[in-house]
Amino acid sequence: MFSLDLGSSGRYCDGASRRDFLRIGVAGMASLGLPDVLRAKATSAQSPTSSKNTSVILIWLDGGPGHMDMYDMKPDAPAEYRGIWKPIRTKVPGFDITELFPKQAQVTDKFSMVRSLYHDTGDHFAGGHRMLTTKDMGVSGANNAQKFPGIGAIVNRELGSRVNGMPGYTATPHAASIGIAPGYFGAHMLGAQHDPFLTGDPSVANFQVPNLNLANGLTLEKMEDRRSLLTHFDNKRKHLDAHPTAQAMDRFGREAYEFVTGPTAREAFAISKESTRLRDRYGRDTWGQSTLLARRLVEAGSTFVTVHFGGWDHHWDLKAGYENYLPKVDRAVSALFTDLDDRGLLDTTLVVLCGEFSRTPKMNDGGNGGAPMSQGTPGRDHWGSAMFCLMGGGGVKGGQVVGSTDRLGQRPHTRAVTPSNIHATIYQVLGIDPKLQLLDPSGRPVNVLDDPEPISELL
Repeated sequence: MFSLDLGSSGRYCDGASRRDFLRIGVAGMASLGLPDVLRAKATSAQSPTSSKNTSVILIWLDGGPGHMDMYDMKPDAPAEYRGIWKPIRTKVPGFDITELFPKQAQVTDKFSMVRSLYHDTGDHFAGGHRMLTTKDMGVSGANNAQKFPGIGAIVNRELGSRVNGMPGYTATPHAASIGIAPGYFGAHMLGAQHDPFLTGDPSVANFQVPNLNLANGLTLEKMEDRRSLLTHFDNKRKHLDAHPTAQAMDRFGREAYEFVTGPTAREAFAISKESTRLRDRYGRDTWGQSTLLARRLVEAGSTFVTVHFGGWDHHWDLKAGYENYLPKVDRAVSALFTDLDDRGLLDTTLVVLCGEFSRTPKMNDGGNGGAPMSQGTPGRDHWGSAMFCLMGGGGVKGGQVVGSTDRLGQRPHTRAVTPSNIHATIYQVLGIDPKLQLLDPSGRPVNVLDDPEPISELL
């Protein structure tokens, strides 16, 4: 059993414990056998779109960021709808965003905004599952088990890394959806070998990739001896044979550790080699440094990297929360697009920014059941009927605003978009056929996307 304890990330409004504790073990491997996985992979590799050399950075705003206070402001709506802040003009005419995003306002030509995304659920878990897997499948707070692979895991199975010696799928500082690690970022039926590799917090002093606790006596140094690792598994073979995916562990397990002991990944994780000026530009906090590390990883050859920005469940005192969070987002996102462009990586790196749902267009009274304003300023509650998704780079057009919401920001008014369309666009950028099918544990083909149409306006 491999274990990595990432500490606690607090509680969400549903009261569930959010201990970011990851366990990856053979018992968690998929029911799919290696021949099925390889057969499906070989089939998808025949797609005519599978020759691109692109990567994705997904910045995940866990908890639900509000569209009305960030990228889809309604200055002419009644006060209880339009919120606290004013919109500002940006580099692209008609592409207004919140006044708390002055840095992004200078780079809106590099990214586009989908303002008409929806999935119609205000349940954290249902929304997270739909955004990260596109599937409903009955997932909710009362039934929050993952039921389909996350997009990063599918990409990892299809493409692996772009450069040998790098992890194909990485999460920084960790992977968690609504506090469950790795949650809906996980590989599910594809097997734990396709779960994301976790980096830990790159903002800490003397940052190093954390050592996975494999077994007593097996250290990171011993992992550098390939024969020692193989001997370790051979000695445990009798305990693995009962599991149908033991052979898959032999192959994919070795691949998963090669990048830890190799020089390519070690160089990529060495964030201290970045200039002080650039690190300051991203922000000297976990969000900023994780975003910078994501850039280093795609530059070195990772294909899909997630960055976790948690804590967006602002039912009350939204003013204090957003005045803390939004400047950090502004700094990190603007620095990322500028940095990618400066390095010639923007055309091959798609950046996606989203969360599991949005917040209610109408603000509440800030009382949380008590006296109005007793919890600080008003906040916004759960809303999945109108959301945003930022997308830019990797061949996606910049400076576009796709769709619109009605005058109160309650529902899509034009060009409604679903999570399937977002995923189809990502697959198109990566060179994966959006009509891809996976084999479920019974061997039945299942469409990855129920609607495989990408957002044509962006491509």
